[in-house]
Amino acid sequence: MVNLIVLAMRNDTLTFLILGLICSLLEWLFCSRPKKKAKVIEIIFSWFLLFNIGLAYLFNFIMHVFLGDFTAHFIGWPQSPFQMEVGFASLGIAVNGIISFRGSIAFRAATIIVPALFLWGAAGVHLYQMIVTHNFEPGNAGSVFWTDIFMPVIAFLLLWMQYRTPERHAMQKVIVR
Repeated sequence: MVNLIVLAMRNDTLTFLILGLICSLLEWLFCSRPKKKAKVIEIIFSWFLLFNIGLAYLFNFIMHVFLGDFTAHFIGWPQSPFQMEVGFASLGIAVNGIISFRGSIAFRAATIIVPALFLWGAAGVHLYQMIVTHNFEPGNAGSVFWTDIFMPVIAFLLLWMQYRTPERHAMQKVIVR
């Protein structure tokens, strides 16, 4: 059991993705199994935003602010006061992610832009660190590197899918439950 917890924490971005997908499935199963494409996309996107932006960045805040030494070691970098700044920026992103759980499509678009740019920038830094300093610590070159690239792609894909659904305009009136 301890190994499973360690694995989940070392791969927190994947863990949050899986938890969001599980919650999406549970909502779909227990809430009258909506058949309309717009509703299914809404369910998946809302849980993605809650887990992969809201809760993931809240976790990031806790790790950088309260467990800074551990987090720095995990990434392969020295502890720095800048880590606390990253933590508080993560808190702001987390709040947006939590609010966007039932937010409008415009709010959701605004919510995913900041973490997308942050993650793609971080992926670039991770790649640079792998090439130049040979930093292959799990927090620099593990699953975090790949999720830094692909989580924004998933977010923008879900946003695009929600935007393209004809029922979206009707759904916006129902989103706030």
